[in-house]
Amino acid sequence: MKKLLARTWKFCLKSFLLFIAITVGLVVLLRWIPVYVTPLMVIRMVEQKIDGKEMKLKKTWKPLEEISPALQLAVVCAEDKNFLKHHGFDFGAIEKAIKHNEKNKRKRGASTISQQTAKNVFLWPGRSWVRKGFEVYFTFLIETIWSKKRIMEVYLNIVELGNGVYGAEAASEAYFNTSAAKINKRQAATLAIVLPSPLKYNAKHPSPYLNGRINWALQQMRFWGGKLDYDKKGKK
Repeated sequence: MKKLLARTWKFCLKSFLLFIAITVGLVVLLRWIPVYVTPLMVIRMVEQKIDGKEMKLKKTWKPLEEISPALQLAVVCAEDKNFLKHHGFDFGAIEKAIKHNEKNKRKRGASTISQQTAKNVFLWPGRSWVRKGFEVYFTFLIETIWSKKRIMEVYLNIVELGNGVYGAEAASEAYFNTSAAKINKRQAATLAIVLPSPLKYNAKHPSPYLNGRINWALQQMRFWGGKLDYDKKGKK
């Protein structure tokens, strides 16, 4: 019995250390190379195939310097105002979301851009505690190993922005017939607002409700000052 327990312990320890080595190595590698595909992209294509639909995957990787500063600011204003200040988790937002969800049927999330990036790059969609635990782990890794600029760069290149549309460049071309570098402030705000429900909202023909949210995002961008300052407020 003791030998069995010892073997089990050694196996678990080796498996754990192997997992740490592989995941840390992968995060280090992706600090420098583009992320060309994510689990969500694969899942969406499988779903399309099962439903008998054409498999769609529009995605073009662009460095952060070729993505409009207005879009970078817009997603922070709409999704994660403390992005440059926190270390992956916005505990103030989490507390507010918990209090809101206790009193309202319409639930509010508190995931940061870092959490969403970790989830989209390394994990599958879902709400289980196991997946959430992995999300915390990978968020810690990318916040430790990547810069804020790199997190934003990866996020804006892989985020789902429509049916088969991923990333700022593909979305800018699909909805506005221009590049991610040339979209204007309103177009940037539009993409930021559709992020929570990219398969529900229509960025090309926004509804009155969506236009109201877009105007709110533009107001937040003006309050911020028009541009993110990564060097001053975030990690270099």
